[in-house]
Amino acid sequence: MNLDQTEKNTWTTVIEPRVSLFHVPWKEIWEYRELIMRMVHRDYVSRYKQTFFGSLWYLLQPLFTSLMFTLVFSNIAKISTGGIPPMLFFMAGTVCWGYFSACVTGTATTFISNSSLFDKVYFPRLVVPISQLIVNLVGFVMQMALFLGFYVWYAWHGAPISMGWRIIVLPVLLIQMGALGLGVGCFVSAITTRFRDLQILLTFFIQLWMYGSCVVYPLSLVPPGPIHTLYLLNPMVSVIEAFRYAFMGQGTVTLFEVSISFVVSIITIFVGVLLFNKTERHCVDIL
Repeated sequence: MNLDQTEKNTWTTVIEPRVSLFHVPWKEIWEYRELIMRMVHRDYVSRYKQTFFGSLWYLLQPLFTSLMFTLVFSNIAKISTGGIPPMLFFMAGTVCWGYFSACVTGTATTFISNSSLFDKVYFPRLVVPISQLIVNLVGFVMQMALFLGFYVWYAWHGAPISMGWRIIVLPVLLIQMGALGLGVGCFVSAITTRFRDLQILLTFFIQLWMYGSCVVYPLSLVPPGPIHTLYLLNPMVSVIEAFRYAFMGQGTVTLFEVSISFVVSIITIFVGVLLFNKTERHCVDIL
């Protein structure tokens, strides 16, 4: 055995180029779980550092947004919420959309924001997007607590809402939102390494996407035809409608719509991770 082979046998980690573009190093990611939690702590602490309200912004943002939607779309525009109290209707959509959009925007800057770190030390690059899913999950839990507080208050006052066994789908919806946010974020982060314009357009795009995701109106108001079909290709429509149906017993949810949503989500995460892995190979040279 030559010297090189002897030295190789003493190494604890061997970094080799990946043959497959769609490769998720689950074992390595698990080994770097401590790094993930450190990144989660870093991002959580720095997000609202030196602000007066601190972590309360996780609650104030959906609260103010829901109040504004109630005023504009329910009281002024008179958009029907299908019998659901408007505040609950808009808060349900806002909480779901808030988690998804935070995952997208947090993941979309992976290569640009961490370029100085990537060219100095090796670790699975997917660690960064995964840490974003977890830190945003903290905000989602806090916002869900706010939503449930309003839910109990409205139910106590006799609002026509019912929860029941349907809430068992919540973990599935949460996983789908996180996976979809990861896929879109990975796709954007890969493209922005060459075209920084997309980073500027992302906020505008997310805003437009929100209004096309039934956050401020139910899917039942969308007329049948090509437009309705286009809505079904948006996975977040099915997620938000299913969330409302699970907690309030009202919403447009069919097996066909849910199936389309899952298929589109799987395709999105596949394409996103594929482009992410491809960009990872030469991101340091580009940036």
